[in-house]
Amino acid sequence: MRQAPIGVFDSGVGGLTVVAALQRLLPRESILYLGDTARLPYGTKSPQTVLAYSKKNVDFLVGRGVKAVVVACNTASAVAVGKLQPPVPLWGVLGPGAARAAAVSRGKVGIIATESTIDSDAYGRELRRLRPDVEVVSQPCPLFVPLVEEGWHDDPVAHEVARRYLTPLAARGVDTLVLGCTHYPLLRRVIAGVMGPEVTLVDSAEAVAEVVAADLLRHQLANDLDATAEHHFCVTDAGTRFAKIGARFLGTEALSLEWVDV
Repeated sequence: MRQAPIGVFDSGVGGLTVVAALQRLLPRESILYLGDTARLPYGTKSPQTVLAYSKKNVDFLVGRGVKAVVVACNTASAVAVGKLQPPVPLWGVLGPGAARAAAVSRGKVGIIATESTIDSDAYGRELRRLRPDVEVVSQPCPLFVPLVEEGWHDDPVAHEVARRYLTPLAARGVDTLVLGCTHYPLLRRVIAGVMGPEVTLVDSAEAVAEVVAADLLRHQLANDLDATAEHHFCVTDAGTRFAKIGARFLGTEALSLEWVDV
Protein backbone atom coordinates (compact mmCIF):
# COMPACT_ATOMS: atom_id res chain seq x y z
CA MET A 1 0.00 0.00 0.00
CA ARG A 2 2.90 2.40 0.68
CA GLN A 3 3.93 2.21 -2.98
CA ALA A 4 0.44 3.10 -4.24
CA PRO A 5 -0.04 6.62 -5.63
CA ILE A 6 -1.83 9.54 -4.03
CA GLY A 7 -4.97 10.35 -5.99
CA VAL A 8 -5.69 14.01 -6.75
CA PHE A 9 -8.68 15.41 -8.63
CA ASP A 10 -9.92 18.77 -9.81
CA SER A 11 -12.42 19.94 -12.39
CA GLY A 12 -9.55 20.88 -14.67
CA VAL A 13 -5.96 22.02 -14.67
CA GLY A 14 -5.93 24.21 -11.54
CA GLY A 15 -5.38 21.28 -9.19
CA LEU A 16 -1.93 20.86 -10.66
CA THR A 17 -0.82 23.59 -8.24
CA VAL A 18 -1.63 21.04 -5.53
CA VAL A 19 0.34 18.40 -7.44
CA ALA A 20 3.30 20.79 -7.64
CA ALA A 21 3.12 21.42 -3.88
CA LEU A 22 2.94 17.67 -3.18
CA GLN A 23 5.92 17.03 -5.47
CA ARG A 24 7.99 19.64 -3.65
CA LEU A 25 7.16 18.30 -0.19
CA LEU A 26 6.85 14.57 -1.00
CA PRO A 27 9.30 13.86 -3.84
CA ARG A 28 9.12 10.08 -3.33
CA GLU A 29 5.32 9.84 -3.60
CA SER A 30 3.67 8.88 -6.88
CA ILE A 31 0.58 10.83 -7.94
CA LEU A 32 -2.43 9.87 -10.05
CA TYR A 33 -4.18 13.05 -11.19
CA LEU A 34 -7.70 13.29 -12.63
CA GLY A 35 -8.77 16.47 -14.40
CA ASP A 36 -12.53 16.31 -15.01
CA THR A 37 -12.25 18.51 -18.09
CA ALA A 38 -15.46 17.20 -19.67
CA ARG A 39 -17.56 18.69 -16.87
CA LEU A 40 -15.73 21.84 -15.89
CA PRO A 41 -16.17 24.38 -14.47
CA TYR A 42 -17.43 23.18 -11.08
CA GLY A 43 -17.56 26.73 -9.75
CA THR A 44 -20.85 27.51 -11.49
CA LYS A 45 -22.57 24.16 -10.80
CA SER A 46 -25.12 23.38 -8.07
CA PRO A 47 -23.89 21.70 -4.86
CA GLN A 48 -25.80 18.53 -5.78
CA THR A 49 -24.08 18.32 -9.16
CA VAL A 50 -20.62 18.97 -7.70
CA LEU A 51 -21.21 16.24 -5.11
CA ALA A 52 -22.27 13.75 -7.80
CA TYR A 53 -19.19 14.53 -9.90
CA SER A 54 -16.91 14.31 -6.87
CA LYS A 55 -18.23 10.87 -5.92
CA LYS A 56 -17.55 9.59 -9.44
CA ASN A 57 -14.03 11.04 -9.36
CA VAL A 58 -13.24 9.45 -6.01
CA ASP A 59 -14.62 6.09 -7.18
CA PHE A 60 -12.38 6.29 -10.27
CA LEU A 61 -9.25 7.04 -8.25
CA VAL A 62 -9.97 4.35 -5.65
CA GLY A 63 -10.65 1.91 -8.47
CA ARG A 64 -7.19 2.68 -9.84
CA GLY A 65 -5.63 1.72 -6.52
CA VAL A 66 -4.70 5.00 -4.83
CA LYS A 67 -3.79 4.96 -1.15
CA ALA A 68 -5.32 8.37 -0.40
CA VAL A 69 -7.26 11.14 -2.15
CA VAL A 70 -6.77 14.90 -2.25
CA VAL A 71 -9.74 16.96 -3.42
CA ALA A 72 -7.77 19.71 -5.15
CA CYS A 73 -10.89 21.67 -6.16
CA ASN A 74 -11.97 24.39 -3.73
CA THR A 75 -15.57 24.18 -4.91
CA ALA A 76 -15.70 20.41 -4.34
CA SER A 77 -13.91 20.85 -1.02
CA ALA A 78 -16.54 23.38 0.03
CA VAL A 79 -19.62 21.32 -0.80
CA ALA A 80 -18.60 17.65 -1.06
CA VAL A 81 -15.71 16.66 1.22
CA GLY A 82 -17.86 16.06 4.30
CA LYS A 83 -20.16 13.77 2.29
CA LEU A 84 -17.45 11.64 0.65
CA GLN A 85 -16.56 8.41 2.46
CA PRO A 86 -13.91 6.52 0.50
CA PRO A 87 -12.06 3.55 2.02
CA VAL A 88 -8.82 5.58 2.05
CA PRO A 89 -7.81 8.85 3.76
CA LEU A 90 -9.19 11.95 2.04
CA TRP A 91 -8.40 15.64 2.37
CA GLY A 92 -9.81 18.78 0.80
CA VAL A 93 -7.90 22.01 0.28
CA LEU A 94 -10.36 24.17 2.19
CA GLY A 95 -9.73 22.97 5.76
CA PRO A 96 -5.93 23.30 5.67
CA GLY A 97 -6.16 26.69 3.95
CA ALA A 98 -8.59 28.02 6.54
CA ALA A 99 -6.47 26.66 9.38
CA ARG A 100 -3.36 28.38 8.02
CA ALA A 101 -5.22 31.68 7.68
CA ALA A 102 -6.65 31.41 11.20
CA ALA A 103 -3.17 30.78 12.57
CA VAL A 104 -1.46 33.76 10.93
CA SER A 105 -4.21 36.39 10.78
CA ARG A 106 -4.27 39.40 13.08
CA GLY A 107 -8.06 39.41 12.92
CA LYS A 108 -9.30 40.23 9.42
CA VAL A 109 -9.16 37.63 6.63
CA GLY A 110 -10.02 38.11 2.97
CA ILE A 111 -11.21 35.19 0.84
CA ILE A 112 -10.98 35.21 -2.95
CA ALA A 113 -12.46 32.27 -4.87
CA THR A 114 -15.01 31.23 -7.48
CA GLU A 115 -18.60 32.40 -7.11
CA SER A 116 -19.72 28.93 -5.96
CA THR A 117 -17.10 28.71 -3.23
CA ILE A 118 -17.88 32.23 -2.03
CA ASP A 119 -21.64 31.57 -2.07
CA SER A 120 -21.16 28.44 0.05
CA ASP A 121 -19.39 30.50 2.78
CA ALA A 122 -17.43 27.33 3.55
CA TYR A 123 -14.18 29.22 4.20
CA GLY A 124 -16.02 31.77 6.32
CA ARG A 125 -17.72 29.11 8.43
CA GLU A 126 -14.48 27.23 9.00
CA LEU A 127 -12.56 30.39 9.87
CA ARG A 128 -15.20 31.52 12.34
CA ARG A 129 -15.20 28.06 13.90
CA LEU A 130 -11.44 28.20 14.37
CA ARG A 131 -11.30 31.89 15.29
CA PRO A 132 -14.66 33.29 16.50
CA ASP A 133 -13.04 36.70 16.74
CA VAL A 134 -11.99 36.86 13.09
CA GLU A 135 -13.70 39.11 10.56
CA VAL A 136 -14.10 37.55 7.10
CA VAL A 137 -14.39 39.56 3.89
CA SER A 138 -15.12 37.61 0.69
CA GLN A 139 -14.73 38.49 -2.99
CA PRO A 140 -15.50 36.29 -6.00
CA CYS A 141 -12.91 36.63 -8.78
CA PRO A 142 -14.38 34.72 -11.75
CA LEU A 143 -12.04 36.18 -14.37
CA PHE A 144 -8.88 34.95 -12.66
CA VAL A 145 -9.29 31.37 -13.92
CA PRO A 146 -9.53 32.20 -17.65
CA LEU A 147 -6.64 34.66 -17.31
CA VAL A 148 -4.42 31.92 -15.90
CA GLU A 149 -5.52 29.39 -18.50
CA GLU A 150 -4.74 31.87 -21.28
CA GLY A 151 -1.25 32.26 -19.83
CA TRP A 152 -1.95 35.92 -19.04
CA HIS A 153 -1.04 35.68 -15.36
CA ASP A 154 1.55 38.45 -15.71
CA ASP A 155 -0.22 40.46 -18.42
CA PRO A 156 -1.38 44.09 -17.95
CA VAL A 157 -4.95 42.77 -18.25
CA ALA A 158 -4.37 40.54 -15.21
CA HIS A 159 -3.01 43.50 -13.24
CA GLU A 160 -6.09 45.60 -14.09
CA VAL A 161 -8.56 42.81 -13.27
CA ALA A 162 -6.76 42.15 -9.98
CA ARG A 163 -6.86 45.84 -9.10
CA ARG A 164 -10.62 45.95 -9.67
CA TYR A 165 -11.32 42.82 -7.65
CA LEU A 166 -8.89 43.39 -4.80
CA THR A 167 -8.85 47.13 -4.14
CA PRO A 168 -12.06 46.89 -2.04
CA LEU A 169 -10.47 44.13 0.07
CA ALA A 170 -7.34 46.20 0.59
CA ALA A 171 -9.50 49.15 1.56
CA ARG A 172 -11.23 47.00 4.19
CA GLY A 173 -7.85 46.40 5.82
CA VAL A 174 -7.56 42.63 5.53
CA ASP A 175 -4.25 41.39 6.92
CA THR A 176 -4.45 37.87 5.42
CA LEU A 177 -5.78 36.77 2.03
CA VAL A 178 -6.73 33.17 1.23
CA LEU A 179 -6.18 32.16 -2.41
CA GLY A 180 -9.34 30.06 -2.47
CA CYS A 181 -8.97 28.63 -5.97
CA THR A 182 -6.16 26.39 -7.17
CA HIS A 183 -5.53 28.62 -10.20
CA TYR A 184 -4.84 31.67 -8.09
CA PRO A 185 -1.28 30.85 -6.92
CA LEU A 186 -0.13 31.52 -10.49
CA LEU A 187 -1.35 35.09 -9.98
CA ARG A 188 0.44 35.40 -6.65
CA ARG A 189 2.81 38.17 -7.77
CA VAL A 190 -0.02 40.21 -9.30
CA ILE A 191 -2.22 39.72 -6.22
CA ALA A 192 0.60 40.64 -3.86
CA GLY A 193 1.26 43.77 -5.90
CA VAL A 194 -2.29 45.00 -5.31
CA MET A 195 -2.60 43.93 -1.66
CA GLY A 196 0.81 45.16 -0.54
CA PRO A 197 3.60 43.54 1.51
CA GLU A 198 1.75 43.81 4.81
CA VAL A 199 -0.90 41.28 3.70
CA THR A 200 -0.07 37.58 4.13
CA LEU A 201 -1.16 35.39 1.22
CA VAL A 202 -2.29 31.88 2.11
CA ASP A 203 -1.93 29.21 -0.58
CA SER A 204 -4.28 26.30 0.16
CA ALA A 205 -2.19 24.02 -2.09
CA GLU A 206 0.85 24.42 0.15
CA ALA A 207 -1.26 24.04 3.28
CA VAL A 208 -2.92 20.78 2.20
CA ALA A 209 0.43 19.32 1.08
CA GLU A 210 1.76 19.79 4.61
CA VAL A 211 -1.30 18.08 6.09
CA VAL A 212 -1.02 15.17 3.64
CA ALA A 213 2.67 14.69 4.48
CA ALA A 214 1.94 14.55 8.21
CA ASP A 215 -1.06 12.25 7.86
CA LEU A 216 0.71 9.78 5.57
CA LEU A 217 3.33 9.33 8.29
CA ARG A 218 0.64 9.01 10.94
CA HIS A 219 -1.25 6.37 8.93
CA GLN A 220 2.03 4.59 8.09
CA LEU A 221 1.36 5.16 4.39
CA ALA A 222 4.45 7.19 3.49
CA ASN A 223 6.50 5.68 0.68
CA ASP A 224 9.93 4.16 1.30
CA LEU A 225 12.92 6.49 1.37
CA ASP A 226 14.47 4.81 -1.67
CA ALA A 227 11.24 4.87 -3.72
CA THR A 228 11.06 6.52 -7.14
CA ALA A 229 7.96 8.59 -7.82
CA GLU A 230 5.91 8.00 -10.98
CA HIS A 231 3.20 10.48 -11.92
CA HIS A 232 0.24 9.83 -14.21
CA PHE A 233 -2.28 12.36 -15.50
CA CYS A 234 -5.83 11.61 -16.70
CA VAL A 235 -8.48 13.84 -18.27
CA THR A 236 -12.11 13.23 -19.15
CA ASP A 237 -12.04 15.27 -22.36
CA ALA A 238 -9.53 16.02 -25.13
CA GLY A 239 -6.39 17.17 -23.41
CA THR A 240 -4.33 19.24 -25.87
CA ARG A 241 -5.06 22.49 -24.06
CA PHE A 242 -4.75 20.79 -20.67
CA ALA A 243 -1.32 19.41 -21.59
CA LYS A 244 -0.08 22.84 -22.67
CA ILE A 245 -1.33 24.66 -19.58
CA GLY A 246 -0.42 21.79 -17.25
CA ALA A 247 3.18 21.80 -18.41
CA ARG A 248 3.28 25.50 -17.47
CA PHE A 249 1.80 24.76 -14.04
CA LEU A 250 4.33 22.02 -13.30
CA GLY A 251 7.33 23.66 -14.96
CA THR A 252 7.85 20.79 -17.40
CA GLU A 253 8.34 20.80 -21.15
CA ALA A 254 5.57 18.29 -21.88
CA LEU A 255 2.74 16.46 -20.13
CA SER A 256 1.56 13.02 -21.22
CA LEU A 257 -2.16 12.40 -20.67
CA GLU A 258 -4.58 9.46 -20.57
CA TRP A 259 -8.14 10.14 -21.74
CA VAL A 260 -10.59 8.34 -19.41
CA ASP A 261 -14.35 7.94 -18.98
CA VAL A 262 -15.51 8.53 -15.42
